[in-house]
Amino acid sequence: MTPAELKTQLLALTPAEKAEAIQTLTQTLSTGSHGITKTPGVCGGDACIANTRLPVWLFVSLRRQGATDAEIFQLYPDINAADLLNVWAYAEGNQEEIEIALREQEEAMEREI
Repeated sequence: MTPAELKTQLLALTPAEKAEAIQTLTQTLSTGSHGITKTPGVCGGDACIANTRLPVWLFVSLRRQGATDAEIFQLYPDINAADLLNVWAYAEGNQEEIEIALREQEEAMEREI
């Protein structure tokens, strides 16, 4: 199947089917040394880009503040397009987890003030 054929099929899915597809892709992207990993004791066990200490919630926060992918690449030149794709897929498939992490970070920042 070509990427164009896949795109056509994905666009034809219902919202529930799209969510399931995202979850499946997230799981396959998150395995092994590639994708998103959680390591106890590293960044509080939060989901991070594999082999980094860059948590997914950080990139979600940046995007919510208006940063584009191009700006994120400028801020973090050691990540690549696949890393960012993994971040967005993981965030989409694990929205509640990311919201909790963002809330915890916000609360921690408020305590420091």
